[in-house]
Amino acid sequence: MPAARRLPAGARSRAATVVDRLAAEYPDAACALVHGDPLQLLVATILSAQCTDERVNLVTPGLFRRYPDAAAFASADAAELEEAIRSTGFFRSKTRAIIEMSQDLVARYGGRVPDRMEDLVTLRGVGRKTANVVLGVAFGRPGLAVDTHVTRLAGRLRLTASTDPVEIERDVCAIVPASEWTALSLRLILHGRRVCQARRPRCPECVLNDICPSAQLPAVAPGRVRAGR
Repeated sequence: MPAARRLPAGARSRAATVVDRLAAEYPDAACALVHGDPLQLLVATILSAQCTDERVNLVTPGLFRRYPDAAAFASADAAELEEAIRSTGFFRSKTRAIIEMSQDLVARYGGRVPDRMEDLVTLRGVGRKTANVVLGVAFGRPGLAVDTHVTRLAGRLRLTASTDPVEIERDVCAIVPASEWTALSLRLILHGRRVCQARRPRCPECVLNDICPSAQLPAVAPGRVRAGR
């Protein structure tokens, strides 16, 4: 990935604080998608687009029993697969993505999910976000998955000046050690769901509110100073 562009002032020092505090706040953050192998995680991640992880986890146990490997998905009847995943939304496009991705796996990788970014993104229906989830969670390789939560928090924390997911990934990865990429993305997602929500961020409760340029906090009474962390 190309080097980062010009970053907002203080981005590097804020990033270090974000990594440390979110690690303390969410020490056990993990991928919420239930899976047993890289293929199951890949399929579950495709299904999670515009859908809650909880809903995906309700659908996938039966789905994975019906389609136990890439060959089964590759030869699936589209109408039957659509019906099986209908409740996750956008089921037609997701069905096409799963079938075509599985066909690519069978044709080029012997039905096994590759463990390199440059290979994963050649699979139809797989972009960098999905690839980074699989790399980080299934293979333990550094990967920063940029979803809507990561996009929102990276912007509010001024870790990047971009709203483009690829540029956000590039910028954040340039100022955070590779060993922290996967955990940081999982923690940012969790923090975005619980605290830094899209419509009503809970800034007074946020462990980052004293360093966040976007924090919305009550006015401090004259003569009183809010304690830092």
